[in-house]
Amino acid sequence: MNFSPASGVLAFSAEALKIDGAAETDRIVAALREQLRGMRKRGLVLGLSGGIDSSVSVALAVRAVGAKNVFCLFMPENDSDPESLLLGRLVAETFGVEAVVEDIGPTLRAMGCYERRDAFIRELVPDYGPGWASKIVIANSLAGDGYNISSLVVQDPEGRQTKLRMPPAVYLGIVAATNMKQRTRKQIEYYHADRLNFAVLGTPNRLEYDQGFFVKNGDGAADVKPIAHLYKSQVYALAAHLGIPEEIRRRPPTTDTYSLAQTQEEFYFSLPYDRMDLCLYGLNNGLSAEEVGAAAKLTAVEVERVWADIAAKRRATRYLHLGPQLVRAVEEIAG
Repeated sequence: MNFSPASGVLAFSAEALKIDGAAETDRIVAALREQLRGMRKRGLVLGLSGGIDSSVSVALAVRAVGAKNVFCLFMPENDSDPESLLLGRLVAETFGVEAVVEDIGPTLRAMGCYERRDAFIRELVPDYGPGWASKIVIANSLAGDGYNISSLVVQDPEGRQTKLRMPPAVYLGIVAATNMKQRTRKQIEYYHADRLNFAVLGTPNRLEYDQGFFVKNGDGAADVKPIAHLYKSQVYALAAHLGIPEEIRRRPPTTDTYSLAQTQEEFYFSLPYDRMDLCLYGLNNGLSAEEVGAAAKLTAVEVERVWADIAAKRRATRYLHLGPQLVRAVEEIAG
């Protein structure tokens, strides 16, 4: 909060999200150690993407259990950006952890991931095939039309892009095929965790965890999630404290899932992470739309639209946080 001389009160700003890097690191490390003791696990496995969240998670894991008890996986596939692997290797070298490459492309091909996805795309673009690329983008909730409609963007071999509205069946089919990527990665993580008697570390930040930006039984599956309480801007602040290489700290967040480059706000969030953090914090802490708008450089109406989008995402993705639903509680069955 900043003091406003005009009003004589504290004004909401990004200062509200500031954290003490050393104290927060100590708190997370202590929690990880306690959680692992409760699970009787001696180390941590995680996928290392070269992004800020997994990089911070590696650094925290090393602080908690030591580099020799952290095992990292690079899991590229046919659509991965080569830079992700380069940055992932940089993180592994920086923190001295063992890391191996598990190319999941052949597995995904064998399961029909790419073939199934392309078949759905061809329902809209019959010529789609080798040399083409694609991604899904979402309409900006600030437009105020009340619906976040997803569209398909395709690029032909000559580099021409076309944006198309998708029928629900096409959208669901493309997403279902693409979700094989996250679920395959998690299967590999749990294989290594089982053989090492380690726990699997998940890397969602608060924006992703709160609004369901993960795949159930895919990147949403984990034994511990040490940064799920941190806003994205707080993750960046912690990265600076932990010594994450600057190349990673200045890289814009991406999904690295589709064959066309795609930012997270294109695919899921309404705004870049720093402004999204302010909107979510304001909603969570009962601030007015006017206060949040002044901090995030939005009108109060725009803030209300972002809040409505957050609420809609929370409702739509609530099931992602649920375990298997039982007819009777376990205690009743046991009794």
